[in-house]
Parts: sequence; C-alpha cells; structure tokens
Amino acid sequence: MYIPSHYRNTDTAELISFIRANAFGLLVSNGEQLPNITHLPFAVETENPLLLSSHLAMANPHGKTLRNETQVTVVFNGPHGYVSPTLYDSQQNVPTWNYIAVHAHGKIQLCREEEKDIMLKNMIVSFEPSYQKQFDALSDKYLDPMKKAILAFKVKIDKLEGKFKLSQNKSAVEIERIRDHFAQDGKNSDLAQYM
Repeated sequence: MYIPSHYRNTDTAELISFIRANAFGLLVSNGEQLPNITHLPFAVETENPLLLSSHLAMANPHGKTLRNETQVTVVFNGPHGYVSPTLYDSQQNVPTWNYIAVHAHGKIQLCREEEKDIMLKNMIVSFEPSYQKQFDALSDKYLDPMKKAILAFKVKIDKLEGKFKLSQNKSAVEIERIRDHFAQDGKNSDLAQYM
C-alpha cells in the first residue's frame, strides 16, 4: 500500500483496535490469473504475535488454493468520505477522499478438525458473547456437518500497515472545518471521530 509518511500509522495497538472495530475484511492471495479475494469476518486471536482467525466455505474455490504457509494479505477498511475542495482556504485545490485502511500481511495456518471448535468459539467471543450458551446447546448432529463444510484458518501476521488519510497535509483550521463537515453531514460522523 502506498503510504506517504504523514498518513502512516505505526501504532500497533491502535491498528489492532481498528481491526477489532472493522473486523469484516478482504482475504487476498495469489491466483493463477487473478488475485483470489474473499470477504470474511476476522477475529483477533492473540495480539503478540498478532494472530487472526476466520473460516470460509469448503465450496469456495479460494479455499482450494490455501495451504499452510500461503502468503496472504487481509485488508480492513474503515470510515471514508469525499472531501470537497470548497472546504479548503484556497480555491486552488481539487477534491480528494479521506479514509482509513489497514493491511495485515502474513501466512496461513490451516486448522485441523479438532481446532474448528476453538476458532468458532473465539469468533463468538469476538462478535456476540451472549450467543455462547445457545451455541453450546446445539447438537453434534446439527453442528458436525456445518463444521465439515468450512475451512478454518489462522493468519500469523508478520507485517501490519496502517494508512490514516485524514487531511494531515492541511492547516489546523482546514482540518477542523473538514472534521465539522463530516460530523454534521449525516454520513461520515465515524470518520470525524478519527480526525
């Protein structure tokens, strides 16, 4: 990812917090002719080292290309919004887009059958802890076929990149004007909170 220095975020704790808050990511790996890309939820299993977990359907052709040690990138996008040049002091400006993106690069670790329960329970803890009791009450007859139909995996992250493009190259007055615009436009209040 191209990241000019004034947009680069190297705060690992902040990047992990961003991943937790924007957990629906893109799993990207090399394909024969085009990249393989799958939209998936990811749970943070451990922070040090950073280990993400997820699963995809066995029927998904992307899964057939994944092996232990396959190099992948997981892309997490957050709030974003159009920045009108009318928000700047000078008329000599063009439109742009403010956004936040985190790229997590690492290697796949495929889960064995017996590890699928741990991965699924970790996802429940991450996204809906109150569902755990209901999940535990599901019968093996119901769950076993479902578990057999998924490919569970972890991604051990070895490189984390964060781009927080939030008008840092503009004056303090312009940044405040843009932040206020986002806070009041009814669409980008999440983005305003990061500025």
